[in-house]
Amino acid sequence: MSELQGSLVAAITMAALLIPGAAAAAALKVTVGDGASGKAIPGQYAFCVPAQQGHVTLGADRNPKLSWSGAPKGTKSYAVIVVDPDVPSVPTNVNKEGKTIPKSLKRVNFYHWVLVDIPATVNALDEGADSDKVTPHGKPPGPAKLGLRGINDYTKWFASDEAMKGNYGGYDGPCPPWNDTIVHHYHFKVYALDVPSLKLSGNFDGPKALKAMKSHTLAKGESVGTYVLNPAMMKTGAAK
Repeated sequence: MSELQGSLVAAITMAALLIPGAAAAAALKVTVGDGASGKAIPGQYAFCVPAQQGHVTLGADRNPKLSWSGAPKGTKSYAVIVVDPDVPSVPTNVNKEGKTIPKSLKRVNFYHWVLVDIPATVNALDEGADSDKVTPHGKPPGPAKLGLRGINDYTKWFASDEAMKGNYGGYDGPCPPWNDTIVHHYHFKVYALDVPSLKLSGNFDGPKALKAMKSHTLAKGESVGTYVLNPAMMKTGAAK
């Protein structure tokens, strides 16, 4: 390697160390409830559960306990994002009698929990602390006991439903289509940040929160749970 090449490599390396977010974030250990990642989510944490008559009914919609460890020095706040990446991109046949949603359909993200500005002294959110029931028209976004609530995607889902429409702040649990042919995966993600506040305001959503924290993430981790409401899949054990 020439002297010039060596200088260039050194300069690039130094730049990577100085630019926020250039290095890979460290790993947090994230636990949902008392279980390991990959387990089925219990019904008490869901927005919808199977019904004795009809397909589904409203669930208890409690947020599960979420805990984390391994934050690096310099952590000044945390953010929690829960997202289901398995939602049908086309809603036309969702929950329609005589229809099924094929595995081949393109899938998109659906955000279930957006909570930022969690104090650095906190390393767990207790069960039911941010949600303990389904709230028609949504829980209020904005300042809360645990941090700053953003809106989840039930805000968009219920936009045309007069009985339910509103801004859905904080946690609202799983309610995948009962005629879907795939298991849905719920990624409970925690981010350790180098700022005490992301200075977000208004009805910010998951993508806006992720954009705001992009250059402030010191460490991150996740735990994944599964959920399904298709009765045929539940009977065959495919939900596991």
